[in-house]
Amino acid sequence: MSAEEIEAVFYGVATVGERGQIVIPAKARRQLGVQPGDKLLVLGHPSGRALTIARVADFLRFAE
Repeated sequence: MSAEEIEAVFYGVATVGERGQIVIPAKARRQLGVQPGDKLLVLGHPSGRALTIARVADFLRFAE
């Protein structure tokens, strides 16, 4: 993966708050069209070392 490709998908760092909440960086929300009220699906990697987040509506379209 080139440096340009990495920059295109690296949106920054999110910190987990005391209540377990994270803030998705604004650049990611803008580029990916994530809006307030969107339902997000959180999936864990089998290794237990990574998370993937996707809009539920997009995941359901993909699953069809």
